[in-house]
Amino acid sequence: MRSILVGWPILLLLTFLPQWPLHKLLNPYWFATARLGLNCAALAATGWAIGRVNRSSPIFAVLVFALTLCVRDFSALLDINVPWLFQLTGDALRDSLYLSSLIETLATHALLFGCLIAGALLSRPRSKPTSLLS
Repeated sequence: MRSILVGWPILLLLTFLPQWPLHKLLNPYWFATARLGLNCAALAATGWAIGRVNRSSPIFAVLVFALTLCVRDFSALLDINVPWLFQLTGDALRDSLYLSSLIETLATHALLFGCLIAGALLSRPRSKPTSLLS
């Protein structure tokens, strides 16, 4: 529960604040690329914060938070839309024209969820290096 209470405010803050000025500064052709990069950074920072709060099991905590991202369409906030991914998979099974879109969407989701998990992995405390003198 703590992962959800910590994760959502951080994610909302890190996604809304940087994207707002991008609409005015960037060429529309570059906005999608910049948005994906900012989403990756925001999810990695969110995963790191969740991992720092849940020291005993950071990966489990970030997976619980990731489940909250899977329940509905968050494309206004992030490029994550797991219900659409399921629908697109069904469409691709019926018609091969949807296959390239499915591969692109799967790669985007894998990258974004991977950034969230990588952030949690980076939050773990470093192990003390072994010393020859002690």
